[in-house]
Amino acid sequence: MFLPLKDTNPLRVIPFQIVTVGLIAACVATFLWQVPLPEEAGFEAILSFGLIPAVFFDFKDLPPDLAVIPAGATLITSMFMHAGWLHLGGNMLYLWVFGDNIEDAMGHVKFLVFYVICGVAATLAHGLSDPDSISPLIGASGAVSGILGAYLLLHPRVRVIVLLFYRVPLPLPAFIVLGGWVALQVYNVYLDGGLPDGDGGGTAWWAHIGGFAAGMLLILVMKRKNLPLFDRGRY
Repeated sequence: MFLPLKDTNPLRVIPFQIVTVGLIAACVATFLWQVPLPEEAGFEAILSFGLIPAVFFDFKDLPPDLAVIPAGATLITSMFMHAGWLHLGGNMLYLWVFGDNIEDAMGHVKFLVFYVICGVAATLAHGLSDPDSISPLIGASGAVSGILGAYLLLHPRVRVIVLLFYRVPLPLPAFIVLGGWVALQVYNVYLDGGLPDGDGGGTAWWAHIGGFAAGMLLILVMKRKNLPLFDRGRY
């Protein structure tokens, strides 16, 4: 519906969004490692480093050649794996547009902690929605969803330049862009219960909602004390 291109919300405290750029670089580097793998090896990498709810929650075992890291570690590694260029590109675009202002709002170290916690919360929300699932969960979208939740509370009226229906450039307030985004997630949960398709190719809507909620809660305690909520920002 909305494809964000940029916001009109300059940095106020930090000179450069080093963690945001570093996270993008890490995700891109991980995907570039995935790309040349043969099809079977690529799928095995996703099984090894993605989070499989049945393994994490029900303590089912992966074959020894796939269990290369502890199941708990996949809470982190799954955030850096992606299923394709569009999956990667969409997540990195949202991270680039909205992540810098959240990093600015709390500082570099806190932002990295915030990102990881949101990603873990998103992964747990997805896993708890279907703990017996054997489909691996991968992608940064849960952590990025946390950024969107925080941005909605901090800068709801800042203008975001979007492509409406991926064609028409249009400046819209962030509360419309992000409110529309979260409404779409809730609608899809209503349609299919928030679970991806049985072949693992669907979207984990509960992960998005879990990450979004975590971001809204965490920003309340992690933002700079002198930064108000619902800030108009600068156009």
